[in-house]
Amino acid sequence: MKVYELGEGEPEVAVVGGIHGDEPCGPLAIKRLLAEEPTVERPVKFIIANEQALEAGERYLDADLNRVFPGDSDKEGHEHTLAAEIAREVEGCTTLALHSTQSYPDPIGAVKSVDSVAREICPQLPVSIIVETDANTDGRLIQYPHVIEVECGLQGTDEAAENGYELVRAFLAATGVLPLGDRTLRLPVPDPGSVPVFQLKRPIPKPEGTEYEVFVNNFELVTAGTAFAAVDGEAVYAEEDFYPVLLSPYGYANIFGYISEQNGTVADWPSS
Repeated sequence: MKVYELGEGEPEVAVVGGIHGDEPCGPLAIKRLLAEEPTVERPVKFIIANEQALEAGERYLDADLNRVFPGDSDKEGHEHTLAAEIAREVEGCTTLALHSTQSYPDPIGAVKSVDSVAREICPQLPVSIIVETDANTDGRLIQYPHVIEVECGLQGTDEAAENGYELVRAFLAATGVLPLGDRTLRLPVPDPGSVPVFQLKRPIPKPEGTEYEVFVNNFELVTAGTAFAAVDGEAVYAEEDFYPVLLSPYGYANIFGYISEQNGTVADWPSS
């Protein structure tokens, strides 16, 4: 893990990239911003998390880092120790964690719950969708207060790295680290009334097989009885109406993705 700090004093804002070693967009975005040597208006820290997995080009070495928080310094395994170190670094910070996905090309945000920080910051980010994870946070960094996750785009693409950079700049402006409007961003910040909020309900199990297919689009309604996926050529049918989230053939080992329901838009979030 590498930690970079800008500004004077103890940072209360943090940006984390490289939690997964096969998602280089976060570290690339952080390094690009640091190379610009920006003048900051309040202190901030940048964390490149799983350096060893990034160097190996693997998602993780011993355990999925984003499934073992809060970690354990006394437990064997690289990621368990690393999770404990990261948890200490982000304690007390409003934090942006950068990820990428195999299932959706546009930037999306995720929060555990719609708290005051989420209501303040998320409408200022260039994301097309917000996902409220609620109880689906075991072992993840997002379980901590005031952590916002973003999926920057498709894993391993230049577009995801570019999106990550713009998401970091927008987040730093929203938290007062960088001046508002100091740079025109390529990604527009949508009107809050146009950004839908989806609440995660539960994962969609993936039966054992060798070949997987997905037939539907993420965040578009799937009606009961629809064949939404296939395993070795055998269709898997929806048992209920749902909106799929992060649905993909091979993005996860044991699940296709998640079932969700739509809960209005960002503009519908209460102000207090």
